[in-house]
Amino acid sequence: MTRLTTVARALITAFAALLATTAPTATARAGTDPKAPEDFVALRSVDPTIIQEMRYVTPHNFVGERIDGYRQPLCILTRPAAEALHKAQRKLLRQGYTLKVYDCYRPQRAVDHFVRWAEDLEGEAMKGEFYPNVDKTRLFADGYIAAKSGHSRGSTLDVTLVRLPAKPTRPYHPGEPLVPCFAPQGERFPDNSVDMGTGFDCFDTLSHTLDPRVQGRQRHHRLLLKSTLEGLGFVNLAEEWWHYTFKPEAYPDTYFDFPVSRKSLTNAR
Repeated sequence: MTRLTTVARALITAFAALLATTAPTATARAGTDPKAPEDFVALRSVDPTIIQEMRYVTPHNFVGERIDGYRQPLCILTRPAAEALHKAQRKLLRQGYTLKVYDCYRPQRAVDHFVRWAEDLEGEAMKGEFYPNVDKTRLFADGYIAAKSGHSRGSTLDVTLVRLPAKPTRPYHPGEPLVPCFAPQGERFPDNSVDMGTGFDCFDTLSHTLDPRVQGRQRHHRLLLKSTLEGLGFVNLAEEWWHYTFKPEAYPDTYFDFPVSRKSLTNAR
């Protein structure tokens, strides 16, 4: 019995030593996130007047839940992109408009979340608003979802126009009835932006910036946004009226994965 007790004590001591050696390392690894390069900034530090309605930190998006990597409702961009957007804002304020961003830098872990969601053909909670006419099996083939996004490089953003004085957008309530994103403006979710013909993140060909079916004030608003931003170095993605990339990109071949958080920024303000 004494010999067994001695052996047991030895095993317990060895196991405790192993835990002491490995536990701090595991904890440290779990708590460590990558940081942004120094030239990434919070848009608010460059232009506090641009409205930020960061959709992916909320459940009001095509997935229907907060997206991985979005820890704060914060627009982060490379400094050149943020400064160009500030110049656009100054032009638009003189015309009675303000910019509003829905998404800016997007970590790779968020893109991975989109991919997992697209592969799960059962998860269609938000289909009625964001992709009512698109079969979920077609999301990759039709280009709505991809394994990489230009947003992860830091110079791409999703943006719209709001007429001044800006009215608040009411909160989205999970479970509320969904209306197709291409319905008339008075019927779809009451975003405070001007009428662009569809809502943000509308998976439909009507979202193509120059779709000929979009005319009148809707087309005017799209072209105002387009001409203002393109005049300052941004390039529009033809399939999405809201999607712009500042060129030349600071990191054209790098896909970052630091979280959307002030803690990710070197010079956070």
